[in-house]
Amino acid sequence: MFLNNIVFAVTGDMTGWELFKNSLLPMIQGGIKYTIPLTLISFAIGIVIALLTALMRLAKTKILTVPARVYVSAIRGTPLLVQLFIIFFGLGSIGLTIDPFPSAIIAFSLNVGAYGSEIIRASIASIPKGQWEAAQTIGMSYSQSLRRIILPQATRVSIPPLSNTFISLVKDTSLASLILVTELFRKAQEIAARTYDFMLLYVEAAILYWVICFVLSIIQDQIENRLNRYVAR
Repeated sequence: MFLNNIVFAVTGDMTGWELFKNSLLPMIQGGIKYTIPLTLISFAIGIVIALLTALMRLAKTKILTVPARVYVSAIRGTPLLVQLFIIFFGLGSIGLTIDPFPSAIIAFSLNVGAYGSEIIRASIASIPKGQWEAAQTIGMSYSQSLRRIILPQATRVSIPPLSNTFISLVKDTSLASLILVTELFRKAQEIAARTYDFMLLYVEAAILYWVICFVLSIIQDQIENRLNRYVAR
């Protein structure tokens, strides 16, 4: 059917092209209204969770390290789709009903928090011990050393992998369509259900996701280049 649409467009039949144009705006609206906000909010919350979890993992007391390890292990060891269903359908079945959009934010934030915590923890661990010792030598406390010396350096190290996590999150938001969040892919599904032209509409959705991720990749490169200007070579 997709190949037929291409042939029709070339030979003058604009059925496929008209469908492409008519479906483009609703999908873009779904992306602007739900996909992008869902990505931004989930990532922002997830980074806060990731930082707290990473610091708990680096702590020397089991009261902090054990819960952090269990959380990271549970999130990394189960599919994101299952987590999404537990929060939306599972909690709803026991009387704790959460709307689709907040459910998606909770699931994606917890997922980003778990994976991001390992990135931040590794970035902090990559800073030489001499940096800690130098900070202590000039009278800084642990929290001051972390805030003024270690975290700024760890931030530069963590930017590339965290950016990749952000880009992956953009694509993962398509799973929210399964709990009725009318984001970009859900719009494609709704239009495809009416027109039965699944190939064209799903390819169109894929192109829109690719455009968003491509723009984010350019922004990522700009941020990395800017941060690298301050690194001695």
